[in-house]
Amino acid sequence: MNKSAVIQTIRDIGVIPVVRASSPEEAVQVVEAIKAGGVSVLEITMTVPGAVQVIEQLAKRFGDEAIVGAGTVLDPETARACINAGAKFIVSPALNLETITCCGELDVPVMPGALTPTEIVTAWNAGADLVKVFPCGAMGGASYIKSLKAPLPQIELVPTGGVTLANAADFIKAGAAAVGVGADLVDTKAIRAGQPEKITQAARAFIEAVSNARMKSVPGAVATG
Repeated sequence: MNKSAVIQTIRDIGVIPVVRASSPEEAVQVVEAIKAGGVSVLEITMTVPGAVQVIEQLAKRFGDEAIVGAGTVLDPETARACINAGAKFIVSPALNLETITCCGELDVPVMPGALTPTEIVTAWNAGADLVKVFPCGAMGGASYIKSLKAPLPQIELVPTGGVTLANAADFIKAGAAAVGVGADLVDTKAIRAGQPEKITQAARAFIEAVSNARMKSVPGAVATG
């Protein structure tokens, strides 16, 4: 899957699960439960033990059935290692220009983290494909995205931090290209309790919330379901 197809799939699905787990096995179980719910974009963070190996395992296992990316990538060296392992996109909580350059050279989508308008524009001008607005919840949530999109409509924003099932639709209506979701979807406690179906149900609910919000944002559209 080429770069533009990966970006389009992220837009289409509109939900990026931020997978943090205490072990490689737990991460794989979480991913399986999320994918069963219809979310085929998966961000494996570098805080997962053996994260690069987990990415490699998942990329080989799912092939084109899922887009496996790397999160919490702080430098170009880590980005390169993840891409070599099969990561199809790179996400960072912060703005590192060298990482953006590295991903550009390797023709892999990159989503650096930024918070202020200056950081967001800097990231975009440096070649970011989307910009992760983090921690968005601490800045007012959906209202902050709406404020940013007014002067910066050309920049695709992905709010992360504080996104829940209750407010996901608000972020989409405010103009977010997609939402990054942590604990409200990536429920490792459900895995430990032997209840992966809770995660699967949450994934379906997030997909529905995003889809319905987009329908309501289009004049004359009729929601189905």
